[in-house]
Amino acid sequence: MAKSLVSFTIIFAMMFLPLLSNAISQCNGPCRTLDDCEGELICIKGICNDDPEVGSHTCTGGGGGGGGGGGGGGSCHSSGTLRCHGKPYPLYSCSPPVTSSTDAKLTNNDFSEGGEGGDPSECDGKYHDNSVPIVALSTGWYNGGSRCGHMIKITAQNGRSVMAKVVDECDSMHGCDSEHADEPPCDNDIVDGSDAVWSALGLDKDIGVVGVTWSMA
Repeated sequence: MAKSLVSFTIIFAMMFLPLLSNAISQCNGPCRTLDDCEGELICIKGICNDDPEVGSHTCTGGGGGGGGGGGGGGSCHSSGTLRCHGKPYPLYSCSPPVTSSTDAKLTNNDFSEGGEGGDPSECDGKYHDNSVPIVALSTGWYNGGSRCGHMIKITAQNGRSVMAKVVDECDSMHGCDSEHADEPPCDNDIVDGSDAVWSALGLDKDIGVVGVTWSMA
């Protein structure tokens, strides 16, 4: 009986250990080779983690500032990369879930004709006055234009808030062309506000990027 049990254990190990070694690990999962990690994760000291060369933030949930950089947030994973100005930028078709207080990064956009914002706004095909509180949302939050014309409430860390209308998409899938004023893709957690938004929040737009929260009004 003992010999039969040992034999069964050996056969079981021979059958299933190869499958275990080929398992795809997620963030902080065990790994031995690059193929052991899912997506853009790489094996660093036996643990699946973000690839610093790509600039992804799947595990850390962080993100770069300005118009582009490594987005992140929850289960939203990069769908590829775009090399722009010699640097790889992750592409995102999704954004973190929208809640009653959604964390975001506020950036500044020029919505006027001839400005640095590129082509007219996606929602209405028009340019807009920067003295009006308006925003562009990352691709996932823009959601195919479903939020066009809707008002959102943006709250800064200083306690001040402002109501702003969604008029455009901050493209997280494309960039570095004339349509996007040669800017890299946006992060997936961007609220790109006009001068009026920054002014209403009492913020200096020259800072570039500021952490805020937002919600549907």
